[in-house]
Amino acid sequence: MKPNIVLIETDQMRGDCLGVAGHPVVETPNLDTMAREGIMCEHAYSAVPSCIPARASILTGMSPKSHGRVGYRDKVDWDYDNFLAQCFADEGYHTKSVGKMHVYPTRNLCGFHDVSLHDGYMHYNRSFNESTYKHFGQTDDYLPWLREKLGADADIIDSGLECNSWVSRPWPYPEHLHPTNWVVTKSNEFLRRRDPGKPFFLKMSFVRPHSPLDPPQVYYDQYINQDIPAPPIGDWADSEDKDEDGLYVNASRGKIDEKGLKRQRAGYYGLITHIDHQIGRFLQRLDEYDELENTIFLFTSDHGDMLGDHNLFRKAVPYEGSTKIPFIIYDPGNHIDCDHNLRVSNPVELRDIMPTLLDAAGIEIPETVEGKSIKKLVEEDNAEWRTHIHGEHYQGQNSHHFLTDGKEKYVWFSQSGDEQYFNLEEDPEEKTNLAEADEFKDRVSYWRRKMIEELEDREEGYSDGEKLIVGQTPKPCLDHLFD
Repeated sequence: MKPNIVLIETDQMRGDCLGVAGHPVVETPNLDTMAREGIMCEHAYSAVPSCIPARASILTGMSPKSHGRVGYRDKVDWDYDNFLAQCFADEGYHTKSVGKMHVYPTRNLCGFHDVSLHDGYMHYNRSFNESTYKHFGQTDDYLPWLREKLGADADIIDSGLECNSWVSRPWPYPEHLHPTNWVVTKSNEFLRRRDPGKPFFLKMSFVRPHSPLDPPQVYYDQYINQDIPAPPIGDWADSEDKDEDGLYVNASRGKIDEKGLKRQRAGYYGLITHIDHQIGRFLQRLDEYDELENTIFLFTSDHGDMLGDHNLFRKAVPYEGSTKIPFIIYDPGNHIDCDHNLRVSNPVELRDIMPTLLDAAGIEIPETVEGKSIKKLVEEDNAEWRTHIHGEHYQGQNSHHFLTDGKEKYVWFSQSGDEQYFNLEEDPEEKTNLAEADEFKDRVSYWRRKMIEELEDREEGYSDGEKLIVGQTPKPCLDHLFD
């Protein structure tokens, strides 16, 4: 029988928040083990670092330019020729998704046989003015489960925390009722109910460590009394916050007080360790079914979180906290022919997930897929690979594009024409913008030329092939998505 495939996604988890990545505070013993016994991609990125476009790359294997989502825009239909889950289903796999999908319509299966859905707080689904069949009470599966346990008045907003806020506090209910536990509970239930005559493809998608920052008490306590390093502040960052943006409960930029910032990080780190332990719970259950060594795992996140770096919060900006993601392949049965504890330095992105998993299962990769198989990269000598990654995000006047190979990064702001250049090998925290430094003019020029080439055929008119054109109207979705 072909190997089972388990895709584990977190939401908004930074690439540096792993013990195996050298984080000074965060503990992730299960993920560290998976990395030490598997493959860890050290320069993995989310090309459009927010939920919807990132998940489009994961589920289609397409570049953002091709799937059309280059910013965040809700309520745009998901209608693509080839979905990852459908490719597995067509080859006889039993497919299941548990947790977050963030697609539209909300209950779109995207090729899965079944979806147990919890997208977290979805603003348009929560509106009482929405059609009844589109309302959260009808589309979400976690909320009715929670109400069965606690009563009809229970809700996901009971903690009082906003879904994009830096404010943190412990989860108010018993730990086993947390959304993180629910994902594993339902995944374990799938193991019991699956068709035993078929291999399976399971997507486990955690809403956390995305806000609300509400780890169970034991995980909050693990970090709140530790010395947590202050976030780095670059020489280019807004260090004054004259508009007091940091006072907003769901601030995306600004300065917040040290106590609040520490609580934010304690909550965020606690959520990550909680997820790690629940992954351990799933691995134990899979082993009890004698399926562990016949299963290939890929662990990643849709994007990161700035966590106060450079006085920025959340995601959608071109910096490492937002764009760099964890990316671990764990293959305890050695279906992939490579060394354990392998570190991949090539630049990897989310569109590489679909071809990697299909290749690992021996399934033909559709022509629409633009990502590359990491299985081929680690198994074949001199395998062809990209030199860099292009990323972007619509943000109105702050819309931007970036290029990186994991060692250098060039950022171009399309509305102002401002540029940034970071030497990531010497300055991984991006504290110093070298775009105007004489000794790096050649490197900035090199990356600018690459950006001109990258954007030459874009419908917005960002490049004419000779220069970058400032002030062209940006958009969150490209026109061809609506054709």
